[in-house]
Amino acid sequence: MTTIGFIGSGYIGGTVARLSVAAGYDVVLSNSRGPETLKDLVAELGPKARAATPAEAAAAGDLVVVSIPLRAYLDVPVEPLAGKTVMDTDNYYPQRDGNIPELDDASATSSELLQRHLPASRVVKTFNNISFRHLGELARPAGAADRSALAIAGDDQAAKDEVAAFLDRIGYDTLDAGTLAESWRLQPGTPAYGVPYAGESHDFSGPGVRVTAATLREAVAAARR
Repeated sequence: MTTIGFIGSGYIGGTVARLSVAAGYDVVLSNSRGPETLKDLVAELGPKARAATPAEAAAAGDLVVVSIPLRAYLDVPVEPLAGKTVMDTDNYYPQRDGNIPELDDASATSSELLQRHLPASRVVKTFNNISFRHLGELARPAGAADRSALAIAGDDQAAKDEVAAFLDRIGYDTLDAGTLAESWRLQPGTPAYGVPYAGESHDFSGPGVRVTAATLREAVAAARR
C-alpha cells in the first residue's frame, strides 16, 4: 500500500490527507512546527496516520505532497525526495511571500522554482487551483456522474501518470494542463483558479460545483498574462 508523505499539513495538505486515508493510503504528516502540533489531525485520521519531521515525511512517502507557503520552498528537504514524484500545491502571493523576481517578471513559474530546488525529483503541480473546502466536498468514486476534474502540470509524463492515478483513487478525474512552464495557467488571478469550482456565485466558502475536464480545459485555455 502506497504511503503519502506531507510537507505541510494545513488546509490543503490536511484535506488531501483525509482523502488519502479514506482511499486506503497510509499518510505521514509534517509541518514546520513539529510533530507534536499534529496530534489532533493524527487522532482524527486514525491508525493509518502518523506525524514526523519534514525530512522523515519526505523519506517515508512513496508520493509526497508539498503544501507550504511558497516563501519557504527552499526549506523543502532535497535528498529524501530524490527520485520521487512531488505534488506541488503552492501558489505565489507576494503580499505573503515577499517579491520573487523570477515570478514577478514571469521568467519562471512557482513550480519551476521548486523543480530547480529538487533537481532529482519529479514535480507535478496540482491541488493549487481549488479551495480546500471544495476539494473535500467534490471527491466522488470513479464513474460517478457528478465527478469533478483537477488539473495537473509537469515535465515528466510518468510522474503525471502517477499523480493522475492517485487523483483517481481519491475521487477526481484529471486534466493535463501541460508543462511546469505552463502551470501559470492555474495560478491566482486566472480563470481556472478557484472560480470554476465556486460556480456563478464565485463564493469560495459556499458549496462546490462539479467541474468536468472539458470545463476546466476551457478555463485553462482562457488564461492570459
